Amino acid sequence: MIPFLRLYLLVAALVLAGGAEPLVIVIGYDGLSPRGIREARTPAFDWLTRTGTSTMKARAVMPTSSSSNWASMIMGVGPEQHGVTSNEWQPDKFEIAPVVPGPAGFSETMFSVVRRLHPAAVIGVFHDWKDFGRLVESGVPNVKEHGEGPEDTMRRAIAFLKERKPTLLFIHLDHVDHAGHDNGWYSAPYTQAVELADRLTEELVSAVTEAGRMGETTFILSADHGGTGKKHGGNTMEEIEIPWIVNGPGVKRGHVLDEPVNVHDTACAW
Repeated sequence: MIPFLRLYLLVAALVLAGGAEPLVIVIGYDGLSPRGIREARTPAFDWLTRTGTSTMKARAVMPTSSSSNWASMIMGVGPEQHGVTSNEWQPDKFEIAPVVPGPAGFSETMFSVVRRLHPAAVIGVFHDWKDFGRLVESGVPNVKEHGEGPEDTMRRAIAFLKERKPTLLFIHLDHVDHAGHDNGWYSAPYTQAVELADRLTEELVSAVTEAGRMGETTFILSADHGGTGKKHGGNTMEEIEIPWIVNGPGVKRGHVLDEPVNVHDTACAW
């Protein structure tokens, strides 16, 4: 766990013990690459970077497939430990067993850890890719919903934010990856998809502000992998490098991380 996340873990524990309601929002963007952000108009990403801590040189795990990296993001370990090595993985169908199985039979996710440590926590998971749901333990989040596209997924997440006052909110958006596969990474449609991701992120930040929770909210933004041509899964820097941004109370402003960051560091915020 990198040093500032250790500090955040301590601060969050102290705040929870004091009866306040800190909120962690994790937003995962399938197929979003650092170059994609650089080449698009992204005022929300730029603001979160400028007022937070970030790196555009974080790394996905190998293989650079979606399931392997989403599992790493929410489980806090790599494929050699959680055993999710391809998109064919299922909770009851896998080739490599998890090193430490959780209560559901596969590696424990950050949602399960939060539930175990804080039983009253309100947890929401909203995912644009249907298969993401199989990576999350059933019955652990208060709500686990599959949205119909990025706008609907974000709409559901914002409604949950306003109505339920969550402790942990996870949002998965899939459309940037679709644009890469359909038209090519860094094509005009890909850039438009990145800009839509940014606009949806701005809507979420505005909703947190309207709810009066900005002072207690930590945002963590990551991707699962990048891409090259119309694919990912290979061994190139464009596929393995991802953006990683954290913004919130106690997080250093305008800081670019020198420490190596991996996709599984996201789960270490808890």
